[in-house]
Amino acid sequence: MRAPGTTSGLPIFPPILRLRRVWQRALPEATPAYYPTLIKEPSVANPKRNHEYFDLSGKVAVITGGSRGLGLSMAHAFAEAGARVIIASRKQEACDAAAAEVQAASGRECVGFAYHAGSWEDSDRLAAFAWERFGHVDVLVNNAGMSPLYESLTAVSETLYDKVLEVNLRGPFRLSSLLGERMAAGNGGSIINVSSIAAVQPTPTELPYGMAKAGLNAMTLGLARAYAPKVRVNCIMPGPFLTDIAKAWDMEAFNRRAETTIPLRRGGEPDEVVGAALYFASAASSYTTGAILKIDGGSAYPAA
Repeated sequence: MRAPGTTSGLPIFPPILRLRRVWQRALPEATPAYYPTLIKEPSVANPKRNHEYFDLSGKVAVITGGSRGLGLSMAHAFAEAGARVIIASRKQEACDAAAAEVQAASGRECVGFAYHAGSWEDSDRLAAFAWERFGHVDVLVNNAGMSPLYESLTAVSETLYDKVLEVNLRGPFRLSSLLGERMAAGNGGSIINVSSIAAVQPTPTELPYGMAKAGLNAMTLGLARAYAPKVRVNCIMPGPFLTDIAKAWDMEAFNRRAETTIPLRRGGEPDEVVGAALYFASAASSYTTGAILKIDGGSAYPAA
């Protein structure tokens, strides 16, 4: 009769322990003392309750483009999860109104800060303000962006081209560098870039925007390595969302296209990006960095 936990009289070990024993026979020095993060004993699952994984109590979050649309939905979600929030956007009045709305709904401190995402100097000012006000930043969401219309590619002026890249790429790079450096030197944190499916599926009418967002995707991967292991950097890649920008759309035409081009056959609602934002901002994604998550109803066909 075989003893319990054996096969043909030989002990059964979990795969990681079997691998460990092979290494130890081949390399006697290959023990946890030498490779403490490479070989670990199996551990009991973390008994946290589900809501604790998404808890942001004591955290400070900076959200650019946070006065409306996806950014405002994230601000509400982060505050409800326990975070104090800085809403940064172009107009101080709009920031203050959004901050008051979030604070009234959540009871968490929320402040507004006038910020031009394309300005190098404004990124410096925002980083300094956040540290002076709260002493630390735990979450940065680079959500501000712009995608102006143009008649043709030859009609794209140098000024328009530069502005699109400044707002969608240069600003996020500068702000991420400033806050990422401080996060890495402190208790760590999370940077979330908001890209677009235009990064992988650009159309002729949004090409500079798609190019900038493709750069943001690449920046996500680079920063994930630059600030590891204490800072996680991930990216949300939305498809068509029905934010205030959609008010300018021909919704009848959009809905007709959605029937054939979007598997879920509709545009997204701002609140439908909140789950991904909370995941990347919180301990729920503690082993996730350099990820690009497509949230587009299935509309983008290239691999994310």
